[in-house]
Amino acid sequence: MSPRPEEEKMRMEVVNRIESVIKELWPSADVQIFGSFKTGLYLPTSDIDLVVFGKWENLPLWTLEEALRKHKVADEDSVKVLDKATVPIIKLTDSFTEVKVDISFNVQNGVRAADLIKDFTKKYPVLPYLVLVLKQFLLQRDLNEVFTGGIGSYSLFLMAVSFLQLHPREDACIPNTNYGVLLIEFFELYGRHFNYLKTGIRIKDGGSYVAKDEVQKNMLDGYRPSMLYIEDPLQPGNDVGRSSYGAMQVKQAFDYAYVVLSHAVSPIAKYYPNNETESILGRIIRVTDEVATYRDWISKQWGLQNRPEPSCNGNGVTLIVDTQQLDKCNNNLSEENEALGKCRSKTSESVSKHSSNSSSGPVSSSSATQSSSSDVHGSTRLFRSSSKGFQGTTQTSHGSLMTNKQHQGKSNNQYYHGKKRKHKRDAPLSDLCR
Repeated sequence: MSPRPEEEKMRMEVVNRIESVIKELWPSADVQIFGSFKTGLYLPTSDIDLVVFGKWENLPLWTLEEALRKHKVADEDSVKVLDKATVPIIKLTDSFTEVKVDISFNVQNGVRAADLIKDFTKKYPVLPYLVLVLKQFLLQRDLNEVFTGGIGSYSLFLMAVSFLQLHPREDACIPNTNYGVLLIEFFELYGRHFNYLKTGIRIKDGGSYVAKDEVQKNMLDGYRPSMLYIEDPLQPGNDVGRSSYGAMQVKQAFDYAYVVLSHAVSPIAKYYPNNETESILGRIIRVTDEVATYRDWISKQWGLQNRPEPSCNGNGVTLIVDTQQLDKCNNNLSEENEALGKCRSKTSESVSKHSSNSSSGPVSSSSATQSSSSDVHGSTRLFRSSSKGFQGTTQTSHGSLMTNKQHQGKSNNQYYHGKKRKHKRDAPLSDLCR
């Protein structure tokens, strides 16, 4: 789910196409990115949020809409102008990539919010991982859109920040922390313990909970705090969660996730039926085939053709690093090569002394084998792509393909099978994704 370099490249091309149309209309206009693409917390299907700054008496929504249609930047039926919304925007879908884009005018809050999010992600390195999983969790349940009563990205982020502020763990500010435990505890808090009726969320000044009764005293015209009251740290008096009328559905979904994950990592989980058929995280999150196919298409269009061929180990398994980088990985290749050369020369001399003329056959065969191995593997160490070993299509040294069926009956020493691990309460996210 984490963004890939080729996905960022594709999205920047979409931004550049739209920006070129805007600059053609208004050369002095300033186009800025905000939202999840700006912060890096976007899913493969997330929108791109753009804001255009300029001087107009009336917002030029229809002018830009006409120009986008004229340049065929967007699908004909996808361009929509929402001029009656609280924040007027243009919505469109890029004609080539199918990426959805929202364009607003002269709105500062989005850019400021992106800067705030970046500051908190520096303080809490776990935040990006936690938020991406939560966004995917809500997306597949249609609970991620504010206009349908769900929780938007900004609200979700503020909830995650409040969780880390008020339920501190020593490892929350440390990279490579135990993400799995934090995820389960997040679901436990907002699915079971948080009092939505009486309590609001505030992240300013180190974070705190606020009583809704006290908040209502300062609200004008008899307004009441929403079910999911989240104080906007950038705009005093703004309730970020006021439009999330489906907050109780979100609460139920979080409670469900807590129950499922808690059972999955309990000591008796190994006795559950079909325990090994799916990953732990896969019990609450699914990535559809359509999304997987879309990401593969992006990789082919923007990734592979501009990337040097990856180094392989002769079995079709991509190495973790390219051969040029292996010296930096403390593999001591030069010393190994020198030692191997001496060893081979001594072996050849020894064989020639003890084998007379008939030794030419075996020695030639051995030499050919070494040469073939060198051609295929080079002088690099070989890396497996996973702890369970490579089990897909295998490439031989002659470039031919051998399927798993062709390997049946052969020695199992070609494959490495890791030991089954017992699930513990403090299961890291890497275990949840196994």
